[in-house]
Amino acid sequence: MQLHKWILAGLAAASLTACGDTFGEQAVLGAGAGAGTAVATGGDITTGAVLGAAANVAYCRQYPSRC
Repeated sequence: MQLHKWILAGLAAASLTACGDTFGEQAVLGAGAGAGTAVATGGDITTGAVLGAAANVAYCRQYPSRC
């Protein structure tokens, strides 16, 4: 089970590198990364998804050249 959590955490971290081209893509990718991280760390999945979506959209809007 411990290895499963590390794999999910790695996938969640890797998905943060994919910002998306549109607002919707950015929100979905961020939500996926946030939910994956929440699952890996034992947190609330809904909260992780909401925070991940908001963080990814904010990051991509702040630094569009990095996305």
